Amino acid sequence: MTWYIVVESPIDPITVLSDGSHITGLYMSGPDGKPELDAKWTDGSDLPILVCAREQLEAYFAGELQNFNLPLAGGGTEFQVKVWAALRDIPYGETISYGTLASRIGNSNASRAVGLANGKNPISIVVPCHRVIGTSGKLVGFGGGLNRKSWLLNHERKHARSREQVTLDI
Repeated sequence: MTWYIVVESPIDPITVLSDGSHITGLYMSGPDGKPELDAKWTDGSDLPILVCAREQLEAYFAGELQNFNLPLAGGGTEFQVKVWAALRDIPYGETISYGTLASRIGNSNASRAVGLANGKNPISIVVPCHRVIGTSGKLVGFGGGLNRKSWLLNHERKHARSREQVTLDI
């Protein structure tokens, strides 16, 4: 069974999916600003894992959370899972290139394959595929659209810097 919730955010509604014990998907709304819901899904507003996901997403968008702590089960091939695990190692507020990500997983010639795996990430934001950019520094390839990618990166940079400043002031 698939449960879902819709979380309001500054970048439009986000649909979060769960199998009951893990987060299995996180998707941004479609071009019309509305989430795409499947009639077979069940409202999971009271499901503990989805309540926790909502709380963590709200804290992230408030600039209060940098690292998600949610059990994930996004499926995927062995290669995709390896890429998605490496995405979670990219620090909050930072970016890397597809080539660098390919090197981090041990195959420096796989930047195109890494890009394809990145694009298939079913749990965006939590698995931060938005932190991967082109070698030139340009924003490229994001299923939620480049405007949302830009917003997420600027949001993280702003809050990463403000936390650093607070630490330095103490």
